[in-house]
Amino acid sequence: MVSLSYIVYVLASLFNPISFLLYGHHHDHPNQYSSSTSIEHNHNKVALFVFGDSPFEAGNNQYLPNTTVEEDAAIAWPYGETYFHHSTGRFCDGRVVPDFIAKFGKLPMLPPYLQPGPHDFTDGSNFASGGAGVLETTNPGLSINLPTQFSYLKNVAKLLELKLGDLEAKRVLRTAVYLVSIGGVDYISFYSTYPNATESLRSEFIANVIGNLTVVLKEIYNLGGRKIAFQNVGSLGCQPINRQSYGVTEGCVEGLSTLGRLHNRALANVLEELELELSGFKYSIFNYYDALLELYHNPAKHGFTNGSDACCGIGPYRGDDCGGVNGTEPYELCPNPGDYAWWDGGHSTERANLKLAELIWSGTLNTTGPYNVKQFFQQV
Repeated sequence: MVSLSYIVYVLASLFNPISFLLYGHHHDHPNQYSSSTSIEHNHNKVALFVFGDSPFEAGNNQYLPNTTVEEDAAIAWPYGETYFHHSTGRFCDGRVVPDFIAKFGKLPMLPPYLQPGPHDFTDGSNFASGGAGVLETTNPGLSINLPTQFSYLKNVAKLLELKLGDLEAKRVLRTAVYLVSIGGVDYISFYSTYPNATESLRSEFIANVIGNLTVVLKEIYNLGGRKIAFQNVGSLGCQPINRQSYGVTEGCVEGLSTLGRLHNRALANVLEELELELSGFKYSIFNYYDALLELYHNPAKHGFTNGSDACCGIGPYRGDDCGGVNGTEPYELCPNPGDYAWWDGGHSTERANLKLAELIWSGTLNTTGPYNVKQFFQQV
C-alpha cells in the first residue's frame, strides 16, 4: 500500500507545481537541507542533477511503496551516525559524494527527489536509488532504474518551465551538471547468475548495458543537458560484501572486477563518440575503479587504517548486515568510521567520500578527465 504522504506529494507536485518551486525545502530534521527562497533566479548558479545507485542515493528508496529495513538498511541506525546523527536513507555513516559536490558548487545539500514537500529545482535534484540499474530488469520494484530516474528529470523540466518560463528553464538545464554513477548493480546481478559466463555472453551483456545507458544520455542531451560527469564502475570484486560472499581469502573476486573494467572501457569509448556526434556535449569521467583500488591497497597513504574491511557489519570482512536489521540481530561497529575506507560491505565512509568527491571536483587528468566537475561549474 502506497503511503498517504507519498500520494499527497505526487498529487501536490502535479497540481500545484509552483508552490513546490518557490519555497524552501520541507524537511523533518532542521539544518539537513537548506535552499534559496528567492524568486529571482541567480543566473550564475549551476544546478546539479544526480543519477545513480546506492553510492549516490540521498534517500529516495525510503519513499517507495512497502520499503522496509530488510530491503533498505540505510533507513535505520547506525547509518547517518557521523554527520546527521540519524539515518537519512544514505548508504553511509554520513554524507555521500553528491553532498560534497553540491557544497563545492555552492549549492544546498540536495534532498531526494521523492521526499515529500517543496523543492527548489533550480538547485537541481537527486534521483539516485540504491540497487538501481541501467537495465529495467535489475532489481525491479525494489529500486528506481535509470529510465525512471530520467522520467523524473522530465517532470522537473516541466516544473522549471512553469516557474521560470521557457528560455530560463532551458538555460538552467543547459548549464546544469549531470552527475552519474550507475552500472555496478547490473554487473553484480549478472555475475551472481552467470559466474562462468563465456566471453561472448559477457560482451553481449556489456553491450546491452552500454546501449541502454547511451539511450538515456541522448535523452538528457535532447532535454538540454550538455555537461555529463561520470563516476565509472568501481572495483566491484574488492568490495567487502563480494569478497565475503564469494569466500575470497586473498585478493578480490577477479571475474566481477573484470566486468567493471570492460564496462569502463566501453563507457569511455561511447562518451568520446557522443562528444563527436552531439554538438556541445561535454563529459567527465572520474576513475572510481582505480581510486577504490588505491584505497584498498594503500589505505595508510591516504590516512586510513583499513582499506579492505567494512566498519559496520558481520562476517570476516564485516561485509554484510550493517545495522543487524534495525538492531534485531547482532552486528559489529568500529569505534571510528573515519579510520576505514569502507562503511559497510559496499559503500565508503563519509571521510572516504570526501576524498573521492575532491577527485571528481578538481582531479587532474590522471584521475578525472577530459574535464573535472569544477571546470563544468565554471562554464556558465
